[in-house]
Amino acid sequence: MNNQQYITAYYLDDDDLMKSVKHIREKGLSINDVLTPFPVHGLDKLLGHRRSYLPQVGFIGGAIGAICGFYFQYWIFTEAYPLNFGGKPFASIPSFIPVTFECTVLFAAFSMFFAFLIRSGLGLGAQAKIHDEKVTDDRFMVIIPIDESNRQDSINHIEAVLNETGAKEVKVNG
Repeated sequence: MNNQQYITAYYLDDDDLMKSVKHIREKGLSINDVLTPFPVHGLDKLLGHRRSYLPQVGFIGGAIGAICGFYFQYWIFTEAYPLNFGGKPFASIPSFIPVTFECTVLFAAFSMFFAFLIRSGLGLGAQAKIHDEKVTDDRFMVIIPIDESNRQDSINHIEAVLNETGAKEVKVNG
């Protein structure tokens, strides 16, 4: 969306937003993004977003952390530096559980954090596009791209559809 032109429509209520997104999708228009001041339940299904892979990444990262934590302790206490602690066996597995659990949580958290940063395009050098200062306060915004092949017809059609939905304000940006 860096160089592409788009139209923004503003709504004051989340119910109006949900109805308008449904109407816009029924009219066959594509929606680039919807910005809301708080999470709106069911909006992701209306936009056609699939379920995130973040839980699977967390599970895999946690499993790797558990295996690494357990193996590292087992290796230290049985091969690298075996010590006799009060007659316990060298491979005292119940004593490995707390550290294994902590490694699981640590690896899962870091894997989900970095997966989220990579997937979202955030991090060092990321450029934030601020569409309107009021969006984070009290407005809901729908962003629709403009078809460049027939620009004026596209703008007129999109504005007509957005006015049907009861948008409070419609702006052409880009």
